[in-house]
Amino acid sequence: MTALVTSIHPTPESIAAFVQNLPDATPVTMLNLLRFRELASYKADAPGAGVAGQSGREAYAVYSRHVMPLLAGVGGKPVWMGDAHCSVIAPEGESWDEVLLVQYPNKGAFLKMIQSPAYLAIVHHRTAALADSRLVATVASA
Repeated sequence: MTALVTSIHPTPESIAAFVQNLPDATPVTMLNLLRFRELASYKADAPGAGVAGQSGREAYAVYSRHVMPLLAGVGGKPVWMGDAHCSVIAPEGESWDEVLLVQYPNKGAFLKMIQSPAYLAIVHHRTAALADSRLVATVASA
């Protein structure tokens, strides 16, 4: 069995590749694959840390409530969300709880949102909520 690598946040290298490889003025749809922690894991010094005993799914719901106005503020919108039931083609042991598609008018809108002070003030809810995630930037085929 291949060891699974967990990923919660983008790396400087992945952001640089995102900036370099995506066209500037094209809508971008982000594919989010989410696996929640059983219990949210907040750092003790996190501002407005979550409720003791809160599930990862509940912490992600808090993040979602806070991120929706920020998303709308850059012209983005959720396109589709659903529960993941099973992986048909995936490495052994890989599974997800939820799939989310979020569309941004362009790559700059995504970058503006995730670099904003308002976003940086709430992202700890996402961090506490997730055991693992994937975020894949997509553009429509010509």
